[in-house]
Amino acid sequence: MAWVYLLMAGMFEIGWPVGLKMAQNPDTRWLGIFTAIICIGLSGYTMWLAQKAIPMGTVYAVWTGLGAAGAFFVGIFFYGEAASLMRYMGVLLIIAGVVTLKLAY
Repeated sequence: MAWVYLLMAGMFEIGWPVGLKMAQNPDTRWLGIFTAIICIGLSGYTMWLAQKAIPMGTVYAVWTGLGAAGAFFVGIFFYGEAASLMRYMGVLLIIAGVVTLKLAY
């Protein structure tokens, strides 16, 4: 169950930068701020639950990796951010590191 909590924490970790992006638009400012605050809280809570059974260093590395890769893809697919081979390769390295940590656990 700890890995499910960690996956949830990573998903909520993606939510707060999305909320901050939403807050840059005057029409969705307050919804974005609310989204960011809720996602930060839920991400921290589910990360705390995951740390009960998974070592802290592994939890933190997977959590940040999922958040970084997820925010990268959300930025490209929903906000029109630049995509290049080198950027994709960088995210692929992050994902490979997360998978390696899971396999080494």
